[in-house]
Amino acid sequence: MISLGVSVPEKLLRTLVVYLAITVLLRLAGRRELAQLNTLDLVVMLLLSNVVQNAIIGADNSLTGGLIGAGALIAVNAIVVRGVRANETVARLVEGTATTLARGGQWLPDALRREGLRLADVDAALRRQNANSVDEVDTVSIEPGGAIITTLRPEQESATREDVARLEAKLDRLLQG
Repeated sequence: MISLGVSVPEKLLRTLVVYLAITVLLRLAGRRELAQLNTLDLVVMLLLSNVVQNAIIGADNSLTGGLIGAGALIAVNAIVVRGVRANETVARLVEGTATTLARGGQWLPDALRREGLRLADVDAALRRQNANSVDEVDTVSIEPGGAIITTLRPEQESATREDVARLEAKLDRLLQG
């Protein structure tokens, strides 16, 4: 339970290598894996954790070994997250950049295909952001973290309190004058 089956340096190196490999694989797989996690994607993620388990722990089934591996994963992730926050170049390398999926009310089929997104999924994201169809938007993009962001055309945006106050003031002037 306590004695290690693999040395601490080897365990740390295994953990680091697996972390980096999975990061690269997920980066290559695209943001859809993060943005629109469907049933099949969830199955892959769960199996992925099981597949790499032995690569991290090796021949070590000890409690100590598991805790060292978990601590190493958390430490490496904390370092990478801080690096991403502190340096835009590191952020672009690890996370990528936003991809425009639609512009001026028109889908960009090559971008959708490159990101592995189905039109139905992106249409659903539009509706969640107050657009009924792509012709109501100025741009649609997928951000590095997988969020789909819609920018409505100005005429499609909801009125703000300031808009209503401006109209009320105009109406008052018309009624008084």
